[in-house]
Amino acid sequence: MSQTGPAELPTLPDPRLPRLLTEARAVQDRTVALRRELHRHPEQGLDLPRTQAAIAAALADLPLEITRGTSTTSLTAVLRGARPGPAVLLRGDMDALPLTEDTGLEFASEVPGSMHACGHDTHVAMLASSARVLADHVDELSGSVVFMFQPGEEGYHGARHMIHEGVLDAAGERVTGAFGIHIYANAPSGRLLTRPGPILASADQFLVTVTGKGGHASMPHNAVDPVPAAAAMVGALQTMITRRVSVFDPAVLTVARITAGTTSNIIPETAELQGTIRTLSERTRAQVREELATVCENVGAAYGCRVYVDLEPGYPVTANDPEHSARVLGLAERVLGADNAELMAEPVMGAEDFSYVLQRVPGAFAFLGACPPDVDLADVAPNHSNRVNYHEDAMASGVAMYAAYALDALR
Repeated sequence: MSQTGPAELPTLPDPRLPRLLTEARAVQDRTVALRRELHRHPEQGLDLPRTQAAIAAALADLPLEITRGTSTTSLTAVLRGARPGPAVLLRGDMDALPLTEDTGLEFASEVPGSMHACGHDTHVAMLASSARVLADHVDELSGSVVFMFQPGEEGYHGARHMIHEGVLDAAGERVTGAFGIHIYANAPSGRLLTRPGPILASADQFLVTVTGKGGHASMPHNAVDPVPAAAAMVGALQTMITRRVSVFDPAVLTVARITAGTTSNIIPETAELQGTIRTLSERTRAQVREELATVCENVGAAYGCRVYVDLEPGYPVTANDPEHSARVLGLAERVLGADNAELMAEPVMGAEDFSYVLQRVPGAFAFLGACPPDVDLADVAPNHSNRVNYHEDAMASGVAMYAAYALDALR
């Protein structure tokens, strides 16, 4: 591993594991073909019928029990091993982002204003190919593998929909472990990165409406101007973060939009602040949400304004089970090589709705590097860029890791 010694792995060595990368490369043509089909035809949100149909077609010749979602176009597939045993879950998300692609790729998006800029097309393709690899090992499995193809990760809480519809019990019993992979442009191709505990932050949105009294800009004494009140709130909120929140349990609060007024000679009646809160614990998350309202209301009162704070809860903290994250790192060493297993020094402050799964089931989430070898890491277009281009060879590593997690858990 690049940052620490070998991870403890609470299982015995398995001679099958080193062969999985070779088996994943043997189905790479299928992986790439499905990925490119989805990349050309991205769909957003919870309703992804074309994507669902492409997944079903890719899995049609495999011995899987397939169920389609009712509240969304999700798809769940169950592979039953030759012997009874527990169930584990592997997850890949399906939805695209509202971006116009500018990569110049021959398989670029054909849908204006929609692009797989977060790599969910690669997630689907890797998960489908892992089902194919594992189907060849069905006689070695004692238990079941649940493949969770999930729409609506980009802000639509798709994982929560699938949990409510029973994905965690799809094999007839509650899954005992879960594993998810996210492609990552800012790491070397084929390197797997994870950590115990928080790996991604919670994400809440806020909208603060500051109401004063409109008037003529030449006579501010006859008005109650909400603009300086809103401006003061921005600085006060940053001070609140640095003075009220422990640096050892951090939070990020960003005011990303300030809106007020219509022209140069009118004092508006209202101003708005909109932004996001990111934390790594539910305790700090609750604290910042409470403090935000207190700060804004009291600053507003000092300026003679009324304040309304609207908080929209987002995804919880994505927290890895320490035993499962150690297992995943150990598997990565054996399957991908020691140089391609990295213990992350710190979490990422993005958010993930796989957090809903990990709240209910012990498991791990990991990143898979996919920076093209001919691009410097400092210059690569990141996830969510309309120019991001993932190195497709990395997908074989993802396929192998999905298969390794299931084989290790169910042998």
